[in-house]
Amino acid sequence: MQLRTLGTAGPTVSAIGLGTMSLLTSNDDRSARALLERALDAGINLVDTADVYGDGAVEEALGRLLGSRRDEVVLATKVGLPMGADPERSGGSARWITRAVEDSLRRLNTDHIDLYQLHRPDPRTPIDETVAAFDGLRQSGKIRWAGSSVFPAEMLVESQWAAQRLGAAPFVSEQAPYSILVRGIERAALPTAQAHGVGVIAWGPLNGGWLTGKYRRGVAVPESSRAASGNPFVRADDEAKLTATERLAAVADSAGMSLTAMSLGWAQEHPGISSVLIGPRTVDQLDDLLLAAETTLDPGVLDAIDEIIPPGTSLDPRNEGWTPPALAPDARRRSAR
Repeated sequence: MQLRTLGTAGPTVSAIGLGTMSLLTSNDDRSARALLERALDAGINLVDTADVYGDGAVEEALGRLLGSRRDEVVLATKVGLPMGADPERSGGSARWITRAVEDSLRRLNTDHIDLYQLHRPDPRTPIDETVAAFDGLRQSGKIRWAGSSVFPAEMLVESQWAAQRLGAAPFVSEQAPYSILVRGIERAALPTAQAHGVGVIAWGPLNGGWLTGKYRRGVAVPESSRAASGNPFVRADDEAKLTATERLAAVADSAGMSLTAMSLGWAQEHPGISSVLIGPRTVDQLDDLLLAAETTLDPGVLDAIDEIIPPGTSLDPRNEGWTPPALAPDARRRSAR
């Protein structure tokens, strides 16, 4: 497993990280432990979770299951999305961050979080307040590094400037959706992160199963798939994705590899990507993904992919993870006189 520095000032992380949103979807403690141990034995050291996964249940599972191997991992979690129905238990305010970190530390059964990330931008809270809150946690030893998730380029810059103004440690990472079908960060966020020494952790490299060939024209949707569960961001009838994945599958077949392998190999090609998160549900899925992730692509394959999905293009903008409130009608139109 290749190791990389997360940005210029972050920890050393594996090129493939373990995302845990689905850790408990089809696992009891025994099978979840087997999955975690297999990942660590394979050289994965970045384990990423969030307080909202299972409303804290996934953090609790990691706290139980990592045990003596806790110090082998860069343990990353996130704060900011709503915890339950109370709107006050969300966002990037100092009040919520300092409360939420205590809950995560307790659930994770650890005395520090290696990478603490703001799960989504919070336009209601000044970025200075958020950066200062994270830095206070760092100085107290409760976290080692801080990062963001799904920040647009301008917010990446604002967070770096805020750290300079405050004399605080800057965010070292940005976690963003990135796949052949979701390339929007290539336009601004990814080069901005590179310019400021921010490492990028890519999530969704298989775009919810689309880049495994799971969804095909004229074929019934698998019962266990996200599309079958009614997930509005994974629509099996998406004509643009059906056409694109058919063409991409042909490129992969000509190159002698699976669509999954080509997609995981592609996500690691960009020099601004520090680690790519995978989210297997079983040990068998993990082994298949780890084997696929060893794929390297030659320039001809990369050029063919670019012809199908041009750089900077996202086929479904909803897959980019966050819609700026400035795009809402009320923000774009003057009030009626």
